[in-house]
Amino acid sequence: MSQYQRTVRVDAPFEEVWDFHSRVTGLEALTPDWMNLEIESVTGPEGDPDPGILDTNSRIESSIRPFDVGPRQQWTSVITEREEGDGSAMFRDTMEGGPFAEWEHTHSFFADGDGTVVHDSVEYELPLGGLGRAVSPLAVVGMEPMFRYRHRKTKELLE
Repeated sequence: MSQYQRTVRVDAPFEEVWDFHSRVTGLEALTPDWMNLEIESVTGPEGDPDPGILDTNSRIESSIRPFDVGPRQQWTSVITEREEGDGSAMFRDTMEGGPFAEWEHTHSFFADGDGTVVHDSVEYELPLGGLGRAVSPLAVVGMEPMFRYRHRKTKELLE
């Protein structure tokens, strides 16, 4: 699988940054308008609708239509892991259905003095078997502007 990584330091307390990213409203705020994200439903681990915190086994049903081109693409994400410790936290979401053959996104947060280091790591594979694997490293062309936006917006909203 291919991997994409990006890190940013946010001048905001760890607890605030972690809480912001732990909610579906954080996902909505950090997704660029050109992705045309629609959250269709969010279900908590016990099946409860619209949980406040995206805990392990929460499910997000959404769709995207980048640049208003082509049909809407369904995207189902499941929070597969969530850990919080002293000054560090992480959660991992896995795509169960969507435009990628495989997608696993690990969001890591580390207290850094009065600020927080945010690290995104995505392991992914494009569809189309061998052809998709051959061109997967080129997907960085689409990921870089997306994550650059997400990190810039995180700073804008939380600093």
